[in-house]
Amino acid sequence: MDTSDAVYRDLVEQQQDLIVKISLEGRLLFVNTIYAELLGKAKDELCGSVFMPVSGERYSDVVATQMTKLFRPPYTCIVEQWLQTPNGMRCISWSIRSVLDSNKAPVALVAAGRDVTPVKNEQKTIRKRDEQLMLLLESGSQMYYTHTPDHRTLYISPRIRSLLKCSNGSTKRSWTDYLTDNPVNAAGLERTLRAVSTGKREPPYRLEMETGDGNRIWVEVNEIPVVKKGKTVAIAGSLVDITEKMHVEEGALEAEILFKGVRPKESRAGGRSPLKAIRSIFARDEGVEEESV
Repeated sequence: MDTSDAVYRDLVEQQQDLIVKISLEGRLLFVNTIYAELLGKAKDELCGSVFMPVSGERYSDVVATQMTKLFRPPYTCIVEQWLQTPNGMRCISWSIRSVLDSNKAPVALVAAGRDVTPVKNEQKTIRKRDEQLMLLLESGSQMYYTHTPDHRTLYISPRIRSLLKCSNGSTKRSWTDYLTDNPVNAAGLERTLRAVSTGKREPPYRLEMETGDGNRIWVEVNEIPVVKKGKTVAIAGSLVDITEKMHVEEGALEAEILFKGVRPKESRAGGRSPLKAIRSIFARDEGVEEESV
């Protein structure tokens, strides 16, 4: 071994990354010390063994697709491999490059790997936490969303999609596309625009919306602007389906108008309004003697 070979070998052996050389048949031609230590085996035992950059069948197609890049420019790819080690399963991210001959044909592969298991575990923890948070958000009466200052949706709760009967092939891209021509909607839009311009929270408001199947619903909206560096960058809000509540209120209003029309000079019965009297009848417990109205 000449001096240059010794220098290069020292550089490889002192690396914290895993370094291997692989034949085109997929067998290990060289492994550095840290790779052997990770697997708890001797170098001689590993050399000549099969290098499989995948341990699960479900990853095989992805890895195979990535490794086809090694046989065309730029002759590089990145794959992940789960390895069984004395310390349990470890995830290794490999950066692989082809060794080319004078005709630009691959003759071998070299790979540098790094243990990314802590990152994978952290991502798994974050996904689990997000799932728990989503479950908490979706279990209440309020449904959440965010949109840009120009009304383009950023996030819509799955329950809102269900409420509005959103289909995958829908051409509606903005939440305003679901608004009806009811004049009350103009006041709601005005409050949203005012929140965007001022960066201050507006009082709750109501909107009438049309679902994907043509039905009309009422929602109560509560929004707050998201401000960064003095500029509103998004609107975060929640809405509640108040369709049934609106029907009750409309019915009560119609009853009030009806009684006013029938008895214009007799606004009260027994010291109470006719509407309150009706409500008291339906609110009484069974078995209580009826009260004359």
